[in-house]
Amino acid sequence: MPKVAIMGTTTWGLTLGVALAFKGAGVRLWARTEPEAAGLRSSEFPSELFADITLPKHLSITSSLEEALAGIKVVIMAVPSQSMRTNIKTVAPRLDSSMLIVSAAKGLEVETNLRMSQVIAEELPPDFLPNICVLSGPNLSQEILRDLPAAAVVAANDEAVAKKAQKLLNTPNLCIYTNTDVIGVELGGALKNIIALGAGIVDGLGYGDNAKAAFITRGLTEITALGVALGANPLTFSGLTGLGDLVATCSSNLSRNHHVGVELTKERPLREITESMTGVAEGVTTTVVAYNLAQQLKLEMPITEKLYRVLYEGLSPKQAALELMEANVKHELAGRRWRLFSLFKRRK
Repeated sequence: MPKVAIMGTTTWGLTLGVALAFKGAGVRLWARTEPEAAGLRSSEFPSELFADITLPKHLSITSSLEEALAGIKVVIMAVPSQSMRTNIKTVAPRLDSSMLIVSAAKGLEVETNLRMSQVIAEELPPDFLPNICVLSGPNLSQEILRDLPAAAVVAANDEAVAKKAQKLLNTPNLCIYTNTDVIGVELGGALKNIIALGAGIVDGLGYGDNAKAAFITRGLTEITALGVALGANPLTFSGLTGLGDLVATCSSNLSRNHHVGVELTKERPLREITESMTGVAEGVTTTVVAYNLAQQLKLEMPITEKLYRVLYEGLSPKQAALELMEANVKHELAGRRWRLFSLFKRRK
């Protein structure tokens, strides 16, 4: 009997479906329309990424919500962050509180500044809330589909719920760890996409590995500061969903966000870049949310501020880099209204 339903035919949704089905788990993938479902069943996948993939026998694709959710133990919401609310509203009437609800989206909602688990929680009855989980980590789809080893984290407020999700989602080559810092796990997965945009700019401008290492490290400090201000455990950002995801996304040419950064250095308009892509670069919208949160909290986030200006105010990538290098420097853990310095400074 199928145990896992995946809502959404994004690249990551399809990848998770294939990986779990090859493990032997029964998986139902839900497509919004029957033509889309029929196309996927005939192997008309939305990108060349799946060109050599044969659908596992344990993976079925349907446009029927009733069929997709029958007998399911875990529901994975693998949709773009800006459509999460619409999709959870659509499926909510057919869910029950015994199901685990897992968000696999790495973004923040622009209109509300909310994390995906918060969006899901707003659209479900209160008795569903303990079973809401988030899945995140350094997981490039191309490598998962090639059966290369990888790791991820599933987080829930209740450790027992996280362990239950871990058991269902773990595969031979995708090792799932658990965490109870939902805020940190979610923010790490979302905010690293902003830094990946900048890492692409660093590579596109040919600034070298020294500059890129410095940029990634300063980016990690910056997103940790925002995470701590929003209630996350700072140590979470040194784990798989913080540093791990940051390294993978900033270093790999397989990353959509890195790709956008590189293309921006070629003076291509942002809209032209994103419309030419088959998937969503979540960092583009996440930058808006992080910028807004920094303004509200009066946090010093120079990288985020410069990338916001590049994306939405016409600042050239090269000028943004120059302005970052010319900024006043101080203790690397100190920033306007950051709590990091007080957390980590040496005690006398």
